[in-house]
Amino acid sequence: MLKNIVAKISDRFPAEAVHAHCDGPCGVYDPADARIKAEAVLSMTKKILDLGAPDTVEKANTFARYTAIKEEQAQKTKEELLILWTDYFKPVHLEKYPDLHDTFWKATKLCSACKVEVSLEHANELMAAVEKVHNMFWATKDRVVNFYKAS
Repeated sequence: MLKNIVAKISDRFPAEAVHAHCDGPCGVYDPADARIKAEAVLSMTKKILDLGAPDTVEKANTFARYTAIKEEQAQKTKEELLILWTDYFKPVHLEKYPDLHDTFWKATKLCSACKVEVSLEHANELMAAVEKVHNMFWATKDRVVNFYKAS
């Protein structure tokens, strides 16, 4: 009976969907997600360029899928970077990294460029920017963590 009451209340007053990582005090941050997503952008960019102009239905379908993946992963890279920039890094980090804001601003702009272009140059620049963020992040924790690429 209690389940029915709770269900009726939930139906009548639905809770808004929430997404997090993270405005809570979990303290779990890692630039690895940004690296994986940026690497997918680079991979899809290479695949699109290798595919060439879609001159068949099959190639057009493949081109569309590669493009959708590239754009989705570029957006997710941007989201991961923004989380690090706005939630993890604090004013004290600016003392050690005065170019922190510029680094993140340029990296997120590269994410946008990678969404709207098929540019190997920008995809490689994005990977370099994510590596720079990676190195800054781990240095704030006094740790050396190697930057590996999966491909």
